[in-house]
Amino acid sequence: MIAVIYSGSRFADWKLADKGKIISNFKTVGINPFFNDEKFITQVLNKNDSLITYAERIKKIYFFGAGASSKERNEIISGAFSKFFKFSKISVDNDLKAGAIAACGDKECIIGILGSGSNAAYFDGKKIKLNNFGLGFVLADEGSANWMGKKILKSFLNETLPPHLVSDLRQKYGLDRKLILDKVYRQPQPVLYLSLFADYLLENKTDQFIETLVKEGFNTYCTTYLVPLSIENPGCPIHIVGTIAFGFEAWLREVAEENNLTIATIIKEPIYNVLNYYSDKN
Repeated sequence: MIAVIYSGSRFADWKLADKGKIISNFKTVGINPFFNDEKFITQVLNKNDSLITYAERIKKIYFFGAGASSKERNEIISGAFSKFFKFSKISVDNDLKAGAIAACGDKECIIGILGSGSNAAYFDGKKIKLNNFGLGFVLADEGSANWMGKKILKSFLNETLPPHLVSDLRQKYGLDRKLILDKVYRQPQPVLYLSLFADYLLENKTDQFIETLVKEGFNTYCTTYLVPLSIENPGCPIHIVGTIAFGFEAWLREVAEENNLTIATIIKEPIYNVLNYYSDKN
């Protein structure tokens, strides 16, 4: 049996499979070694009945996640997993690698992520070529759920948000200045709070203010990430994964074309393709 995990900051998607057949399929809270230590990860594992049931049968684990981008952080995950999954061989890599496998298999491509966070890189068919784009939710994540959450909350606080959206957000989320500042600056993992507003944006795509905000994020994403990568790797196909990319696909393709870019495929949940990839190898 193998386990494939694809984790963002909000949720981790788990697929347990035996000979290509999914045995168990569930989500947990996100596992990000930038925010979470071994103790937290162990608690997540111990709370899941499916993991407790199948832990000893799982022989290989493939974990891909946001924040899993250095040896030190990856060891936080592998350390917690190795204590829980005592008979498993554990592989930990970043979410870009999962996206590349899902979209390109063993072929080269430019792979991008637009979900809770954002990033992009060149994939040579085996490895992700590291770059300086992945600067996290404070300094980067352009066009992502986190970025959009910051934008809409700032507009709310600066009173530049249209009145009908202000009223709606107050009613739906109980927003006020005190709550927002507490969630962002005092509570742990503010990235989770910021990214939850993506659901609201998706539900209100017909609003002109929201369309403008989303397209602004996508334009910044394209010019910051995709255009430089396309210049460095001419002719290389571009693939994007993530819920934000999928939810606003038409706008993303439109903005990409305005930047002379063509997006080959957009995949909402790369984990299914990644599971098939590793099932074939096991």
